[in-house]
Amino acid sequence: MFKGIPLNLPPYPFQLRQENNKVYIFDELRKKYLLITPEEWVRQHWIQYLINQKGYPKNLIQSEGGLKLNELQKRTDLIIFNTEGKRILIAEFKAPGVKINQEVFDQVARYNFIHKVPLLLVSNGLMHYYCKVDFENHLYEFLEDLPSFISV
Repeated sequence: MFKGIPLNLPPYPFQLRQENNKVYIFDELRKKYLLITPEEWVRQHWIQYLINQKGYPKNLIQSEGGLKLNELQKRTDLIIFNTEGKRILIAEFKAPGVKINQEVFDQVARYNFIHKVPLLLVSNGLMHYYCKVDFENHLYEFLEDLPSFISV
């Protein structure tokens, strides 16, 4: 059976199943099993962390939300909404072997041109970066930790 790469996130008792020599992980948000890839392993850990440790309600988390960027259809890894339906966080996840560099930050910044959310999360499961965006003053600041849902 699948033995995932240890991440810099708490372990969770995921529901895994194997079919035709492929391993699938149950996605609690989409209510279905997904083929497990290194990036999906990171995303599923983050979903659980956001719900269980940071208090984000799972009904306000959207996995793989669509957006149009320069006439191209793109997908954000996670979008989180507040209770009024306003986007408050977008997250971009990479596989643990992918280095978080300027190109990754540029990707999430391009997505945020469309969404205009105040919080950005970028992680490969080992390294995590959090950024607060101030659109009014055209500033951003890196945060030490991701705020809990109550604080947003």
